[in-house]
Amino acid sequence: MQTTGQTAAESEPIAVESPLQRHTRRSWMWAMGLGVGVSAAAVLIGTYELTIGLAAIVLFPLLWAVLIGAVVGLQPWRPVTGPTRAVSELLIRVGIVVFLALLGTGIGPSLPDLVDIGPAIALQELGNAFGTVIIGIPVAVAMGLGRVAIGATWSANRESYLAYAIDKWGVRAPEYQGVFGVWLLGTVFGAAFISLIAGVTGGLEIFDPRALALACGLGSASMMLGGAGSLTVLYPEMAGEIMALAAISNLVTNIVGFYMGVYVVLPFARWFYRVWVKILGKQEADARSIAAEPVPAPEEGPARAKKPQDPPPPKTVAAWVAAFIFTGVAALLINWQGTGELNLTGIIGITMVTGLSVLAFLLARYTRGVPASIWVLGMATLASAPFFPGSEFLVAMTQDLNVLLVGLPQIALLGLSLGRDIEGLKRMSWKVVLIGFLTLGSAYLAAAVVAQFALPAG
Repeated sequence: MQTTGQTAAESEPIAVESPLQRHTRRSWMWAMGLGVGVSAAAVLIGTYELTIGLAAIVLFPLLWAVLIGAVVGLQPWRPVTGPTRAVSELLIRVGIVVFLALLGTGIGPSLPDLVDIGPAIALQELGNAFGTVIIGIPVAVAMGLGRVAIGATWSANRESYLAYAIDKWGVRAPEYQGVFGVWLLGTVFGAAFISLIAGVTGGLEIFDPRALALACGLGSASMMLGGAGSLTVLYPEMAGEIMALAAISNLVTNIVGFYMGVYVVLPFARWFYRVWVKILGKQEADARSIAAEPVPAPEEGPARAKKPQDPPPPKTVAAWVAAFIFTGVAALLINWQGTGELNLTGIIGITMVTGLSVLAFLLARYTRGVPASIWVLGMATLASAPFFPGSEFLVAMTQDLNVLLVGLPQIALLGLSLGRDIEGLKRMSWKVVLIGFLTLGSAYLAAAVVAQFALPAG
């Protein structure tokens, strides 16, 4: 039975210009409830590994959260409203930065391991970084992906790049669609795909096994393990060295590769995109658009006039405070469910990384061109490094927090945006799949080629 006390969220589909298109308490409750509920369901489902020969497909809570969130975002029976998605956008932005802060506390203690690494580990990162752009962008532009090509090819698009894309462009931009598509593809099939490529290239006996091991460091633990696992089967006498090189390379990719990707590769990708737009005769307006503020791809036909548009995310101080509180509480709850740990240490730890996140947002507000995701990863890595005063306390307080579980509610909320962007994703889905595999493959192969020439003999 309907009543006259209809809420803003329920009135949303009436018209684009409706004055009821605003954030309400109901919008906040739905966004928070969906984030925690979907995450809890994902953890309950658990982790499964499907082994096909040497390849392995790992199904784990991060993937379940994305898939369940997408189903909720796309289901037609009780559609997720625009205000709920707008609130989710703020929760995602805050939560991803907190996730990066916790990720940084795991990188800092390993910094001394980089001292004894030779030039090969640094140089192979150039192949990893630039190979995806040089190989992928011409193909992506030829396929008509537009600015999606930039996001899909400027890196292997692991979690830190996804976080940066959300913070810099927002979930409505074409660049983000490219990043998210390749990230999702890598999450589902990345370990199996890299495992197969490593097995094939290793079996050819063209490359030094050490070069192939270094190429496994794509910024993803699952991809690193998949590729290194195949190589250890082919070269059992070098199993220990292969795993060590792959792990160190993966660490460098997470530290150096991220900053190189943001400050060197991304500007190069934008320039390279413009070059290929001109070479292939694309519209000049499309080439110029990458210098402007990213906007959602416009829809055509009468559907555009009828379809309601989401309001912008909340911007008040109270909304930001609520987002930080939700992120901390949700992180503790999901971490408790997944690890069985809920103690004072974890509460202090999540408070410390949340404090670093608040500082990162404040710095980003007054620093042009450096988003909060960059600030927080750098500060957390430095603060947890052995040479930094008090680092032992920060590391001890965060050691019981599982970084993937802490970021799970925000990953779950990402699926809700599919309800807004489904038509655009349908138009490009097969193209992103093709470019995604090309991006992952070119990152691995280019890194292997560079490492092959950079490694010392022996």
